[in-house]
Amino acid sequence: MKAFIYIALFASIAVVMAQDKYTTKYDNIDVDEILKSDRLFNNYFKCLMDTGKCTPDGRELKKTLPDALKTECSKCSEKQRQSTDKVLRHIIDKKPEEWKQLQTKYDPEGIYLKKYQKQAEDAGIKL
Repeated sequence: MKAFIYIALFASIAVVMAQDKYTTKYDNIDVDEILKSDRLFNNYFKCLMDTGKCTPDGRELKKTLPDALKTECSKCSEKQRQSTDKVLRHIIDKKPEEWKQLQTKYDPEGIYLKKYQKQAEDAGIKL
């Protein structure tokens, strides 16, 4: 009986630990391809802005984005961090209107802009 309790406890801990990270199911999506294609980029952008349909990976991004902002991407995989950096640089540098719209929707009070200002500067990102 004790063995069953230990196994159940271990399984419960494993489930909780697994929930401490975002799914890596979509980590192999070619971010460069999306950023090169206005059509693909716009589809993701419209999904995030609630003005278009979402692919399954777009839905996942939209679902996790608010939490990732709040928790400094603490549940992100290394690949997700790298992709986030690449996407942010692209949007800030090449899509300033879209960047403003995303800020308005996901950071209307400028809380995250202030929170990540120093980190962005250290990474060479001009906000």
